[in-house]
Amino acid sequence: MNIRVGQRDDMTAVLSLIQELADFEKEPDAVKITVDDLIRDGFGPQPLFHVFVAEVESEASKNENTKEIVGIAFYYYRYSTWKGKIIHLEDLVVKSNMKGKGIGYALYSEIIKQAEKDKVKRIDWNVLDWNTPAINFYEKTGAKVLKEWHVAQMDEAGIADFIKNKLK
Repeated sequence: MNIRVGQRDDMTAVLSLIQELADFEKEPDAVKITVDDLIRDGFGPQPLFHVFVAEVESEASKNENTKEIVGIAFYYYRYSTWKGKIIHLEDLVVKSNMKGKGIGYALYSEIIKQAEKDKVKRIDWNVLDWNTPAINFYEKTGAKVLKEWHVAQMDEAGIADFIKNKLK
């Protein structure tokens, strides 16, 4: 296994893993971005995100020395008014058939090493309350899963409704 910084050419595999996560989280139709969106937003003059990829030698073509991306750690920088610069880990995904091989731990470790390198004050991420294996993993590594906080979001329809009907 090799962990490296994701490149433009990796975005098809990255999008596939994002879709796999959406399927796992019971939101198969939620992914609206495209490979072109990922390339534009991640590799322009001011990238909106960064991604580490985990690659292994492809099972199908061991003789051809072909690598397959089997996991991602997708992150971006935020700013906390209390702490300063922080990392937001948006997605940590490992292909379902590759779980239990240390890939998730390796990607998670890479994010933590990046946080230390960048001297950020905190790493934030969300985890679904029913994903007990992930919660147990995070707590075992020393992370605090905050039970008293709720995530608030406003989607496109909510934004449009607010602008049209609630903006004064």
